[in-house]
Amino acid sequence: MEKIIVKLQQRSYPVIISEKLFDDDSYFWPLSVGDKVVFITNDRVAPIYLNILSNILDNLGMITDQLILPDGEKNKSLITLNTIFNKLLQQNYDRSTVLIALGGGVIGDITGFAAAIYKRGIRFIQIPTTLLAQVDASIGGKTGINHILGKNMIGAFHQPIAVMINLDVLHTLTMKEFSSGLAEIIKYAVSLDSDFFSWLEFHLDDLLNLNSSSLTYCIRRCCELKASVVSIDEYDQKGIRSSLNLGHTYGHAIESYLGYTRWSHGEAVAAGIMLAATTALRLNQFSHNDVKRIKLLLMRANLPIRGPKEMTPGSYLDYMIRDKKTILGQINLVLPVAIGHVKTFFNVNHELIFSSIEDTNN
Repeated sequence: MEKIIVKLQQRSYPVIISEKLFDDDSYFWPLSVGDKVVFITNDRVAPIYLNILSNILDNLGMITDQLILPDGEKNKSLITLNTIFNKLLQQNYDRSTVLIALGGGVIGDITGFAAAIYKRGIRFIQIPTTLLAQVDASIGGKTGINHILGKNMIGAFHQPIAVMINLDVLHTLTMKEFSSGLAEIIKYAVSLDSDFFSWLEFHLDDLLNLNSSSLTYCIRRCCELKASVVSIDEYDQKGIRSSLNLGHTYGHAIESYLGYTRWSHGEAVAAGIMLAATTALRLNQFSHNDVKRIKLLLMRANLPIRGPKEMTPGSYLDYMIRDKKTILGQINLVLPVAIGHVKTFFNVNHELIFSSIEDTNN
């Protein structure tokens, strides 16, 4: 078992990593006998894990309930959020209730947002069941839902009381889902840790083959990097946490354009990383060799290296202009300046963005 502490000024919390998390009830120490717990999950995860975890908590003396939502990014919406509120209010759950997000990034984001604003804030626990959620989405307290005009445009900061990562769940993922998580892992390496990038170049095949020791090291390293950034800049006000947004401005534009269908978040981020690297190259801030290294690693991870064919440069701009980092119509982009280091470039010229998209897509 590995434990990483996300150190915050007001309250810290553990990220627990284990291969057998669901086999040992001692991991559920943040809960107490008599706690009312509501599992929020989806119709794909529930048949695999919900009864196992419900039985563990029932045996520990907690009172459990559940809400099963439809799977998919398109369901990270106000309609689904209201479904959660209807459940909680109809059953008269009070401010002592604990929500457990059992699922991927969508379930984690929407459960966290519900916990942030239900009766002005209740506790929640993250139990991420996808690689992407384990290394990124479950840690840091960014919660929210999508809008038809932009991804994650409605949300709040609300930290969990614990993140509980079970490595065994990765064996149930499809290759598309696993590769989606690899995109965020590659993002960490490009943004924050050149040694980790080199490690990925050498060990990527081990990860694809679900090698236990490689997975444990990789997930722990990502959690360490995320925790260190969040501890310094919890509310994304110091310009440090923005380093985690590499590829996301371009990537969110892809997801929004496609209506949160067809492409996963990780696939969109992967294309966004390549677009960001190409933009940095056009600014003479990044080397051709490093662009090639990123491109090769993404390809080996079975990830896209260009956006959807039907997207024009103008269609990217329509969504990028609404990005949370855009201020007064000025698009600000997180771009790599070396493997392991990124920088925010302010008021990036629209023509430069157009040219970078065309370069990447050719």
